[in-house]
Amino acid sequence: MKPNDKLIDDALKILVALGLPRAQQNERSALCLLALLNLTPGKTWRQSENPLIGITPIMDWARKHYRKDYAPNTRETVRRQTMHQFVDAGITLYNPDSSNRPVNSPKAVYQIEPMALALLRSYGTRKWRQNLENYLAECGTLTNRYARERQQNLIPVQIARGKKLALSPGEHSELIRAIIEDFAPRFAPGSVLIYAGDTGDKWSYFDADLLAALGVEVDTHGKMPDVILHFTERNWLLLVESVTSHGPVDGKRHAELARLFSGSKAGLVYVTAFPNRSIMSRHLGEIAWETEVWVADAPSHLIHFNGERFLGPYP
Repeated sequence: MKPNDKLIDDALKILVALGLPRAQQNERSALCLLALLNLTPGKTWRQSENPLIGITPIMDWARKHYRKDYAPNTRETVRRQTMHQFVDAGITLYNPDSSNRPVNSPKAVYQIEPMALALLRSYGTRKWRQNLENYLAECGTLTNRYARERQQNLIPVQIARGKKLALSPGEHSELIRAIIEDFAPRFAPGSVLIYAGDTGDKWSYFDADLLAALGVEVDTHGKMPDVILHFTERNWLLLVESVTSHGPVDGKRHAELARLFSGSKAGLVYVTAFPNRSIMSRHLGEIAWETEVWVADAPSHLIHFNGERFLGPYP
C-alpha cells in the first residue's frame, strides 16, 4: 500500500473510532482530517500539526498532496457535509483566531482541537486505545463547552416583549437586527415577526402556522426573503431583503417573491434594506419599481421607488 493510501485508510478508521456519522466516513472527510493535521504522504501520525486552514485551502491541499481534484462547486459540500460535523463533534475548532468572524466570511478557518491533536498523535502506538477511551469519555463535555462558547458570540435580537432571537455574528445579522428593532417599529408598528433567516441557520426563526393562516405555505427549497413581518393593523406582509453582499429586490427577485407568496391573503410589500447609503448607491440601478428601500444609518426615512402610493401593496 502506498504511503498516501495508508494515511487515507488510517484516517477513515479514526473517523469510525471517533463515532462520526456514516455520511462522514468517506475519502472526502478523511482528506479533510489529513489536511487539518498537514499529514502529507510519508509522514507519521506523531508528526501531526495544527495549522489554521480554510475550505478552499483544504481542497487545494488535497489536490497538491493526494491528487484529489475537487471541483470549485464542491466547496459547500466540504463545508456542510464534513467540516460542520467535525466542529459539532468537537474535534475541530471554527475560527479559533477570531470568534466574532461572520459565518459566511471568506476568511473562515478551522483548526484541530488540542485534545484531539494529542490523541491523533498517538495513533498506531500502544497508547492509542487507552487514549481513545479517555478522549471519548471527555468528548461530550468538550462539545458542550464549545457550543456554549459559540452561543456567547451570537447577536441577540428582541422580537417581542420577553422574547429574543440569537443570530450568528456578522454584518448581515446586524442588519437583520436593525430591520426587526428599528424598521418595524417605525413603519409597521405592532407587526409580528414571521420569519428571520440567518447565515448560520437559514430557518433561524419561522412561524409556519401564522404564514399558513395567511394563505402561504412554503417548503425548505423556497428562497425566502431575509425577514417577513405581518403588519396586522393593515394586513400587509412585508417581505424584506437584507443587502450586505447579495442584491436587492430587483425585477427578477420581485417576480420570485410574487410567485412564492401568490396565495397570500395579506397584501404584499417589498422592501430592500441596506446598512448605509454607500452600499445602496451600488445597487440603485437594480432596484425594482413599486418597492421600498430602507437604510439602517438613516432609520427614520423610507425611500419609495415610484408608484401610485407611498407604502403599501400593489394588486
